[in-house]
Amino acid sequence: MENVMLAKALAIGIGSIAPAISIGMIGSKAMEAIGRNPEAAGKILVPMLLASAFAEAIAIYALVIAFGIK
Repeated sequence: MENVMLAKALAIGIGSIAPAISIGMIGSKAMEAIGRNPEAAGKILVPMLLASAFAEAIAIYALVIAFGIK
């Protein structure tokens, strides 16, 4: 039982590292772009949200895999 819990913890922990880093980079670059050109904030927001959603989907896949470990 303890090995299963460790496997689940590692699956979600390791599986969420890359999405966390990528969401941080997406937000950072979006804020940098808005700082350079504030009028383009509306055009930057939608692609930023889509990219964040796709990155977050990777973490959700890791969560699903963690729940699937028996």
